[in-house]
Amino acid sequence: MSAAEIKSTTEGRTMVLTLSNPSQRNALGPEMYAAGIEALNGAESSAEIRSVVLVGEGAWFCAGGSLQRLAGNRERDPSVQAESIEALHTWVDSIRTFPKPVIAAVEGAAAGAGFSLALACDFIISARDAVFAASYSGVGLSPDGGMSWHLARALPRQLASEWMMLGQRLGASLLHAHGLVNEIVENGQALAAALAWAERLNARAPNAMHSIKELLNEGAGSTLSSQLAQERDHFVRNLHHANAGIGIAAFLAKETPRYE
Repeated sequence: MSAAEIKSTTEGRTMVLTLSNPSQRNALGPEMYAAGIEALNGAESSAEIRSVVLVGEGAWFCAGGSLQRLAGNRERDPSVQAESIEALHTWVDSIRTFPKPVIAAVEGAAAGAGFSLALACDFIISARDAVFAASYSGVGLSPDGGMSWHLARALPRQLASEWMMLGQRLGASLLHAHGLVNEIVENGQALAAALAWAERLNARAPNAMHSIKELLNEGAGSTLSSQLAQERDHFVRNLHHANAGIGIAAFLAKETPRYE
């Protein structure tokens, strides 16, 4: 039985998902993909949960895929690895389309698919000494987990090419400078800082958070006219939601809103 698992706990209105495979620096495996999807499905249906934090157990965020498992898969039919990557990609897609904010709390390193997983989140909070690496090319592989999609949209082509083709270790300050890390904190404080971010987000109207996330997802591939129409529809729907009444009334009364 594999020691790799995802542990789920709650901190107030935030679900904390812990990547747990410490003997292999939280390397990913198929059992974790399925557990991650299941946890998000549960969080989506819970009115009590308003955000999710993704963290690694111990000193590492995630080392990516297990090279031992990948070496073994080379001896099996290619469909085995294809099915595994499809499961990873379903998990990544579920993070992107999850209607609530998802925050990555990165300590140590996020390498390979671990880097991809962090990029799929809405926010990244990083320890000062954490490193990120698109390490695939170092072992003769190409990216998965949506890394090429995210970096192609976040960076100039030449820089995205450098990061993915050379696979060098990238400091948190470099990612912060390019807008990929939201906050850098002292080592050991990434989870606490991520939970503080989560509390700020939890205080906002959940329906508005959902709309903003959906609009950002659609905006990357939309024309301006299409995006304007989407913004109109979301705005009207949210204006007629109970939370808009709560928010507007609280603002006018100079009170703190308490959203449903």
